[in-house]
Amino acid sequence: MYAVIKTGGKQYKVSVDDEIFVEKLEGEAGSQVTFDEVLAVSDDNGIVRNKKVIISKYKAKKGYRRKNGHRQPYTRVLIKAINV
Repeated sequence: MYAVIKTGGKQYKVSVDDEIFVEKLEGEAGSQVTFDEVLAVSDDNGIVRNKKVIISKYKAKKGYRRKNGHRQPYTRVLIKAINV
């Protein structure tokens, strides 16, 4: 079972017990967070709930690129359950 959630302007494909890094969220360490924007949920039988999902990949065409600049603060999130 997996779900596609949207937070911080990005989409994440998550399953139970996945650990993801998302844009910084408000709250204390160890507190529970609920993601309201669930775009799709899939189980063994296929997609249960679906909204417009955009998944894109980027592949560099040439050259070496180095990015200088700031590092965005992230929040580490552990997915404990997916409820429809």
